[in-house]
Amino acid sequence: MIKAFIFDIDGTLIDSNDFHAEAWQKAFAKYGKKIAFEKIRPQIGKGADTLLPEFLTDQEIEKFGDEIADLRGKIFKREYMSRVKPFPKVRELFQKIKDDGKKVALASSSNEDEVEEYKKIADIEDLVEKSTSADDAEESKPEPDIFEAALKLLG
Repeated sequence: MIKAFIFDIDGTLIDSNDFHAEAWQKAFAKYGKKIAFEKIRPQIGKGADTLLPEFLTDQEIEKFGDEIADLRGKIFKREYMSRVKPFPKVRELFQKIKDDGKKVALASSSNEDEVEEYKKIADIEDLVEKSTSADDAEESKPEPDIFEAALKLLG
């Protein structure tokens, strides 16, 4: 019997993937790395730990990888977060799940503060029992760590 549902957020519940790609593109450019949107876009959904090696050498990651990731977060929040919208019927879906006596958890490679903001944007704060973020995982997607953390939280 199904007791709970675990959802990813970006690109599943929230239409944000293009914005994330643009924020990464701008962050890379600040460090002299001109990377086409079309190269970055397929990597969205991964955390910085798995995205950065797609575009930077080990030496570059060591030197300024964390700075690029931090800058990406700042750019995203400043320039794009206010433009992010939920996909249609997200609240209705979550309400149906809750009405059926099931639990809902979110599992995202985004940072915890972004996850909290997404819950507000989608108007699902009251319908989500648990959530995990990049802060709860040793490795981000495609590794299953965030989903394993969500399962553990759900019991």
